[in-house]
Amino acid sequence: MNILLFGKTGQVGWELQRALAPLGKLIAVDVHSKEYCGDFSNPEGVAETVRRVRPDVIVNAAAHTAVDKAESERDFAELLNATSVAAIAKEAQALGAWLVHYSTDYVFPGTGDMPWKETDETAPLNVYGETKLAGEKAVADNCEKHLIFRTSWVYAGKGNNFAKTMLRLAKERETLSVINDQFGAPTGAELLADCTAHAIRVALQKPEVAGLYHLVASGTTTWYDYAALVFEEAHKAGIKLSLNELTAVSTESFSTPAKRPLNSRLNTEKFQLTFSLVLPSWEEGVKRMLAELFITTAH
Repeated sequence: MNILLFGKTGQVGWELQRALAPLGKLIAVDVHSKEYCGDFSNPEGVAETVRRVRPDVIVNAAAHTAVDKAESERDFAELLNATSVAAIAKEAQALGAWLVHYSTDYVFPGTGDMPWKETDETAPLNVYGETKLAGEKAVADNCEKHLIFRTSWVYAGKGNNFAKTMLRLAKERETLSVINDQFGAPTGAELLADCTAHAIRVALQKPEVAGLYHLVASGTTTWYDYAALVFEEAHKAGIKLSLNELTAVSTESFSTPAKRPLNSRLNTEKFQLTFSLVLPSWEEGVKRMLAELFITTAH
């Protein structure tokens, strides 16, 4: 089986390289790839890559994810998140290939306190959410055999993430303010990649599972409680921090170009039932990522 992965160096793409390798021959590309075009600012280029590789499965982990920047570069965000996605979806359909694509809780307005279901009405608050929603539609409209996974609050051990930022600031400052009125589930790129590989195996046997799913770790937290857990684990590991006061503040205290949803909870019942998986609690993944981080910083 031939698998084509776009966005190989992103947080999710990096983990997907590991998780997809046992499934078949993996060709992984990104914006810097020479042999095949992985540059999503070039829709014809990425479509040509699909035609040349002739994959059985395409996994798209490439996206414009700079939420605030998207407000001032809508056309670029649309090119990466929707136009190139549509080009790939059309080629996938022509080949009869599966297309796996990632989306976001930002397609919802972030109101209320119930976890969003796949059937709930979308109403993005910002350009990023709008372009990601357009990407979802491009996949669903153009490629029959598709899996779309909406996720949120993604982190990985590789690259920058919220926990690393908090630790860096806690070493530099004595006081920190963190938002406590946005709710979601921090979800590891590792978990996303492993669940994706499993879902692909199921889909190849049972094409009727094609569709849209919510995929996040279980449980709910706020950025404030997430930060508190990070500091608690750091103390246990003997990491020295300057921080002595953590203050909870509202989203309104931070002015950002893009509006953020307050409710990023996603209902994952459909995913868990369809693919016979149990999604672990967000704390498990975060604690594991931190344990690995503390080991590397200690040496």
